[in-house]
Amino acid sequence: MSFSSTGLSDIFLSALESQGHDTPTPIQQAAIPAILDRKDVMGIAKTGSGKTASFVLPILQNLLKQSSAKHREPAALILVPTRELADQVLGVIRDFSAELPQRISSLAIYGGSSINTQMQSLGKIDILVATPGRLIDLIDKNAIKLSSISTLVLDEADKMLNLGFKEEVDKILSLLPATRQNLLFSATLSPDLTAIQQVLLSDPVIVKIEPDPEEVEDIINELGYFVKEERKGPLLRYLIRQKKRQQILVFASSAKSVDSIVNKLRKNKIDAAPIHSQLSQGARREVLRQFKEASFRVLVATDLIARGIDIEALPCVINYELPRSPKDYIHRIGRTGRAGSPGDAITLITMDELPHFRVIQKKTGKTVPMQHSDGINLHGC
Repeated sequence: MSFSSTGLSDIFLSALESQGHDTPTPIQQAAIPAILDRKDVMGIAKTGSGKTASFVLPILQNLLKQSSAKHREPAALILVPTRELADQVLGVIRDFSAELPQRISSLAIYGGSSINTQMQSLGKIDILVATPGRLIDLIDKNAIKLSSISTLVLDEADKMLNLGFKEEVDKILSLLPATRQNLLFSATLSPDLTAIQQVLLSDPVIVKIEPDPEEVEDIINELGYFVKEERKGPLLRYLIRQKKRQQILVFASSAKSVDSIVNKLRKNKIDAAPIHSQLSQGARREVLRQFKEASFRVLVATDLIARGIDIEALPCVINYELPRSPKDYIHRIGRTGRAGSPGDAITLITMDELPHFRVIQKKTGKTVPMQHSDGINLHGC
């Protein structure tokens, strides 16, 4: 099947071809025609499956048929949980809108950046990508109105409903026109997501792409190590050196833990950098840019930041500490094994963490093979 069967116009087909995309992914194949028909959609598909393009492309095409944007009144609103994901979505929008015959303007707004600068940029914006808190700040300052929104997207909707955003999202929903297109996209389906789709969506097209278990096994090679707490750091350094991969992403549970891991890696002559919510947006953007360009080997991150890390062929993810929820585990390991490129997902488990890891495996429906690390010589690591 080609993109021409989705209903996209020739200009988007040409843009897709120039970017090396000739076959739609399953989520794109199902969602694009429904969104072009202005239907409500709930799309559930694994990380790296092409969800962003599946709503960006039809939104752009539909906007070409509408009149130009009003001053400070965007036509499409995409709500995301993190600054990194906002930048990522904006990048996709601008990639596909660059050669359009009609100018489609877009902007990302989020906390951590100057609100005055963002207010000055809010002129005639067709597509606004926003985190809920900063959007409400701008609404309260009368810098933007939502009365002209024709399409609403909740991206990574499951995460937004679990991060304390619900009150903010409810306020934003109350300010939107009653008649609009609603699109929910997520990598996982949760009870919260099911509840909001019943309230928010009208006769929706439900697109749930189940991963092929054999394909997942082939692409993401999961492995766990039993390790004593005092040997975790040396084992991490051993694995980093053993893997000899150009890029390794390490996950920890808090900003404090991230900084501690980075400091110990650097003391042991391993080039590493941290990324977490306590860094400025400019610093986070620069760290991501350098990591994508392989300027250093190891990026250590928290779960919240993970949603905006999109590297097509990241070879290895290491869980130094377990996430709180099974969904976060899925998103973590989903950073590797993307776009058909195989990857390793390694988890370090102490005996205290084992019960929680068993819960994660039960919820994800997959048993991770485990190895004992006692026999590994960590001298000098």
